[in-house]
Amino acid sequence: MVPLGMTAPRIAILVPCHNEAATVAQVVRDFRAALPEAAIHVFDNNSTDGTAEIARAAGAEVRHEERKGKGHVVRRMFADIEADLYVMVDGDATYDASAAPRLVATALEGGYDLVNVARVERAQGAYRPGHRFGNRLLTGIVGRVFGTHTSDMLSGYKLFSRRFVKSFPARSTGFEIETEIMIHALELGIPIAEIAAPYGERPEDSASKLQTWRDGYLILRMIGQLVRRERPLEFFGVAALLLVLLSLGLGLPVVLEFWRTGLVPRLPTAVLSAALMLSALLAFAVGLILEAITHSRRELKRLAYLGVPPRS
Repeated sequence: MVPLGMTAPRIAILVPCHNEAATVAQVVRDFRAALPEAAIHVFDNNSTDGTAEIARAAGAEVRHEERKGKGHVVRRMFADIEADLYVMVDGDATYDASAAPRLVATALEGGYDLVNVARVERAQGAYRPGHRFGNRLLTGIVGRVFGTHTSDMLSGYKLFSRRFVKSFPARSTGFEIETEIMIHALELGIPIAEIAAPYGERPEDSASKLQTWRDGYLILRMIGQLVRRERPLEFFGVAALLLVLLSLGLGLPVVLEFWRTGLVPRLPTAVLSAALMLSALLAFAVGLILEAITHSRRELKRLAYLGVPPRS
């Protein structure tokens, strides 16, 4: 439902795809039925199984991104497509298209810039145990560091406002893009909501592109990089604290021995302890400087976000 006084929004369905010939036509048909007023854009990422041709035959507008990786595709989608609301969904037919109207209604009624769809399994094998555990772990880490606004950070089914899309830098290249999206939203303090929707199994002739350990490592590395970039004082402060503790552990016995005997029998240890303490001070100073820079960067990102006018 469109709030009183507002025009109907332009809605774009964004479907990143790599070798989804078995499912992409169903995704296009299902979202066409759920949101008939929306434009459906399939972005083909070097598929070799005819995904682009099948999507085009199903009625989608097809575009291509040659650089491999979901992050590259998302960056291209956000840059090229003009709309008021963007619904991004994977092309594997595991997400429930019938939830799309509820997703749009939630965004319009609450004025949200990001609405995440938390997955609810409707089949026992829909969500592999390793993926489930990894998602909970990574979502928990992000929630602890940046704040909790979602229970399923890695869901591939999300809605964005134009304001979010046109001010999001999208630096990731692969599946870690979901993490970057959520942390960017949390850092800007934009309105975020979440709804739950069924999540099903892939068809038997469709294969997942996810690799649990590799993608988990990449996501964890991305979280570490974002913590260092967005929380530099905490990041370098912890490093400084560890260096101080190590310095004291090595240096206190040397100092006590000097007080007792007036001698420094372990000069290399004393030098190492002093070097570690200086390194701790340097790390803390770096954290303070980067914290000031990060604060300025965050203000600039907020101004870029506010520079995109809200939908009227």
